[in-house]
Amino acid sequence: MAFERCDTPGAWQLPQGGIDSGETPEQAAWRELAEETGLGPGDVALDGPLGGWTVYELPEEYRRGEVWGQAHRWFGFRVLTVDVEPVCDGVEFSSWKWMTVDELVDGVVGFRRRSYDEVLRGR
Repeated sequence: MAFERCDTPGAWQLPQGGIDSGETPEQAAWRELAEETGLGPGDVALDGPLGGWTVYELPEEYRRGEVWGQAHRWFGFRVLTVDVEPVCDGVEFSSWKWMTVDELVDGVVGFRRRSYDEVLRGR
């Protein structure tokens, strides 16, 4: 499932976010998933990390202060029930839908596409 960004209608992506002080990447993945989609251990199971870290530079219009890029650690989650219903946070995401990997990679904002392609398609 993929999520549409509130600030960029038509741009789809997966939940993501920063790692808080004292958190492991896995703990951050669970927290961000819950904050942005309302999903938790009753809805999904963690299958584990996907590949290694990916890094990209943010285009100038997306930069905030000293933040010029992002590094991501990817985790795979498996949906546990057919009736799972995410609740978008309304801050980062406005809606969700099921998408194929190709649809998601093609629908993500351009500067993230290489990372999505690398992790989800193995290229």
